[in-house]
Amino acid sequence: MGYDRAVVRYFTDRRCLLHHPGRGFPESPERLLSIVAAFDDEGRKVPDLGDHPRSELLVERVHDPLYVERFRRAVERGDGLLDSADNPLSPGTWSAAWGAVHATLHAVDWVAQGRRRTAFAAVRPPGHHAERGVAMGFCFFANIVIAAEALIELHGLSRLAIFDFDVHHGNGTQHLLDERGDVLYVSTHRYPFYPGTGAAGERGHGPGLGATLNIPLPVGTGDEGYERVIDETVLPALVEFGPECLLVSAGFDAWKDDPIGGMRVSEAGFESWGRKLGAFAREHCDGHALAILEGGYDLAALPDLVIGFSDALSAG
Repeated sequence: MGYDRAVVRYFTDRRCLLHHPGRGFPESPERLLSIVAAFDDEGRKVPDLGDHPRSELLVERVHDPLYVERFRRAVERGDGLLDSADNPLSPGTWSAAWGAVHATLHAVDWVAQGRRRTAFAAVRPPGHHAERGVAMGFCFFANIVIAAEALIELHGLSRLAIFDFDVHHGNGTQHLLDERGDVLYVSTHRYPFYPGTGAAGERGHGPGLGATLNIPLPVGTGDEGYERVIDETVLPALVEFGPECLLVSAGFDAWKDDPIGGMRVSEAGFESWGRKLGAFAREHCDGHALAILEGGYDLAALPDLVIGFSDALSAG
């Protein structure tokens, strides 16, 4: 389902709620339920958009088909985990992961088919830790890389940028784009921290050399530290690369009260990032911007953080 608030459109899929990692696990259905409840308060809903017709093709462009089949069979057998203790399985995990892909691809289509379009895909499980053949860090399918593939394969774009502000480095996104020069990957993240990647010297390989920009930040970094690197490093890199669409891995675990993040970003901080990124997209990408939910584990704050950031992103 999706609906408009101001000029941003939100997308989600009810199947994303079917993944139940277990009591006390931070990446829970309640994360999305809290966001959807805030959407419901707006009173502007559209019917569930259902399956996207190119989802299987695009997932298997990004992930090893043997991994996809291994994931399916693990859920079918009733296995408790896939690849690590960070990736518990439940009977609905397979459907939830596909629901996240379907909603993301519907958001891609909407953004690509008009000028000055901003969308936010409120989906789970998240995706930026998933590698080509390995599930990691609560993630099964690399939603944002699948979105990038769709923009290139289905909509004819040739140059994209991803900005990832999740508190954890997106090792999966970096891994999948490591040798590609058509997608710039920029990440701000706490370092050293899980998953252990994201050093400043990791810049990509081969044709992708220079298309990865990691900005490691110390624990406790707050609004001022983030604003400085966004103004002085992130935005100049985006301008220099010249993407046709801006994609954002929007993880809200740098929030000051997040239970696992260790950073000190305020709600006003996230909104400021949204305004700066939105202004960039309007000036350089014909207004095309798509943000996809990654982390963020403070259930009380998460809906306001999502809506505040995405409203600011759409307003520029």
